[in-house]
Amino acid sequence: TSRSSSSSPSSSSTESSSSSPSTSLVRSLQPSRPDISSSDSARWSKTYDVCICHSEVDLELVEELVSYLEGEPESFRCFLQLRDAAPAVVTELCDAVQNSHCWVMLVTPSFLSDPWCKYQMHQVLAEAPLANGRTIPVMKDVERKDYPKELRNLYYISMARKESSFRQIRDTVVRYLQELCWSSASSTE
Repeated sequence: TSRSSSSSPSSSSTESSSSSPSTSLVRSLQPSRPDISSSDSARWSKTYDVCICHSEVDLELVEELVSYLEGEPESFRCFLQLRDAAPAVVTELCDAVQNSHCWVMLVTPSFLSDPWCKYQMHQVLAEAPLANGRTIPVMKDVERKDYPKELRNLYYISMARKESSFRQIRDTVVRYLQELCWSSASSTE
C-alpha cells in the first residue's frame, strides 16, 4: 500500500474544512490555536523551524524550497547546511538537527547514494524516532521499493508537482508548530 502524504490521516486539509459553515461554528466554540509567530510561543525554543537534509546534487531544488518556506506569511527559519554551516562540519549539522523543530529529507537517487545523506538521516532519526509530523521525508524520482527502510514507518510527501509538494511541506510544519504551541500554552495554564 502507498503511504504517501495524500493518504495520511495527518494530512487533512484545514483549508477546505475551515470554509464549511458547520465546522466554522465548531471552531468558534473551541479555543483558537496559538499564534506560531508570537514571540512567546514554543516555536522560539529552538534555533530553526526546519532543517533540510539533502544531497548537494539537489541544491537548486532545495534552494527553491527554502526560499518558499522562508517567505511570508510564516517566514520559517530554515537550516541549509551549504548556506548556514562550514563545509562538512559534522558538529554543526548535529547542532542544527537538535535545534530544529522539523526535518525535511529530500529523498532522491542522489540522496540514496550519498553516505553523508545517510548520516544526516540517521542523525534525524536518532533525535526523534517515529516522529511523524516532525520528520518529513519527501520522495522525488525514487521508486517505492528504493525508499529507505529506516523511513518506512513515516508518511512521505511525493514530489510529483513542486508547488503542491512545497505547500504540503509548509502545511505539515505549520501543523506541527501549532500543536507544539497549543500543548505548550495549555500546559502553562
